[in-house]
Amino acid sequence: ISLGGSTIFKDSEIDHNFIEKLSKLLVKLQRENIKFGVVTGGGIVARKYISALRNLKASETICDIAGIKISRVNALLLSAAIRANNGNATLLPCADFNSALEAIESGKIAVMGGTEPGHSTDAVAALLAEFVKADLFINASDVDYIYDKDPKKYRDAKKLEKVPINKLLELTSKNSIEAGKFPLMDILAVKIIERSKIRTIFLYAKDLSNLENAIKGKKFKGSEITF
Repeated sequence: ISLGGSTIFKDSEIDHNFIEKLSKLLVKLQRENIKFGVVTGGGIVARKYISALRNLKASETICDIAGIKISRVNALLLSAAIRANNGNATLLPCADFNSALEAIESGKIAVMGGTEPGHSTDAVAALLAEFVKADLFINASDVDYIYDKDPKKYRDAKKLEKVPINKLLELTSKNSIEAGKFPLMDILAVKIIERSKIRTIFLYAKDLSNLENAIKGKKFKGSEITF
């Protein structure tokens, strides 16, 4: 699961209610013997640091590193919430894919943030899904579907329920690769999905019953990538 950093916050504050409810769902899934990992994004806090660093003329690599650090703090928060609800998650965010795989194989929920400059947390999540040979990759964000254009900017944006991988490549190829600026998904994440052909779903993170349905292979509201 790639958990968008924007979902962790509400009105610039940590959304404790969502984190609590999400962690309870993750613990429930774990008790049903569903194995998975969660990669958290940086969200508004990361973007604020990145903006401040840019104003100080820091390099994009430095901005990336700041985003990675914040995403790992978000991962730490989620891990603590899971453990507070008697779940078995990695105490600290996994530093690499091998440690995440070992955690998942041992029955733990592997929690990660960013890893390398130039990689969005979506790319990290896609790489993790490929590395552990996951049968499902979920992009859970603050948007309910993939749209033909940014729904936050255009009222006439049309939702797409089935999205061919070539269409996703087309939509994401227009994205900026600057730190903190991946409005839909960065091109690297899409390329990983394309080569590994992992079943991929985009949905709204805060509709937790819908998220559970998607994970369990039931009917859900969201977009699915076709190959």
